Amino acid sequence: MKVIFTQDVKGKGKKGQVKEVAEGYARNYLLKNNLAVEANNANMSALKAKQNKEKKQEQEELEEAKKLKETLEKLTVQFAAKAGEGGRLFGSVTSKQIAEELKKQHKIKIDKRKIELDQPIKALGYTNVAVKLHPDVQGTIKVHIGEK
Repeated sequence: MKVIFTQDVKGKGKKGQVKEVAEGYARNYLLKNNLAVEANNANMSALKAKQNKEKKQEQEELEEAKKLKETLEKLTVQFAAKAGEGGRLFGSVTSKQIAEELKKQHKIKIDKRKIELDQPIKALGYTNVAVKLHPDVQGTIKVHIGEK
């Protein structure tokens, strides 16, 4: 019997997958526990429509990420901080602070976890910081730290 899995079933199939399973297993376990539905024409067309919708949404997210990347390339996030000799900061600038300033100065909201900063910035001047916008799109923000 062919079924469409509505949830992941260990050892049998993943959500959205169409598979041939034993009829008894399908009727007595999968269908009974709402882990799968029978793969008839109506359910197959619903699955195809859902997959197309997900693909379209994924494409829109990718386009949106590309537009955001172009916007970020042109921006500079400004900070003012106290510094000692040689341009070393008292403290540091973290990804959380960069995300907050980006929201405050340019009204662009980016999660701090998407800002890829290996270690906090501890010096005056310009720094290019990588931002992971989408699994396929990575942009950079220019961060300028001036003296207070």
